[in-house]
Amino acid sequence: MSANTTNATNTVKQDLGDCGSSLKQAATDASSALRNAAAAAAEELKAGQANVKADLSDGASAGMSALGSLNQAGHEQMDELLDKGKDLVDSAADLIRERPLASFGVAFAAGWLIAKLGR
Repeated sequence: MSANTTNATNTVKQDLGDCGSSLKQAATDASSALRNAAAAAAEELKAGQANVKADLSDGASAGMSALGSLNQAGHEQMDELLDKGKDLVDSAADLIRERPLASFGVAFAAGWLIAKLGR
């Protein structure tokens, strides 16, 4: 073998060695980057999970508050309806006291009509 062939072979070996070293370093760097990205993603997931939990908690609190307000509004409406019913009964009682014969006549006519319709 000539010196040029040996020299070229050594150069190829050296270049292949350098290429292998560069590829090994690239693989190490890629692995490190993936680990760092995974760690960052895990931290983001933890932060996101905490934010979701906080938002859900706020939503639940708002829902419970709305439910309490709805309950209060329902009680107020019921009280109003009861008051209106009492007023209507009082008004009817006053009308019966003022005109007892007319009230009896209307009640009798209504009963007769219901009896005829029921036959």
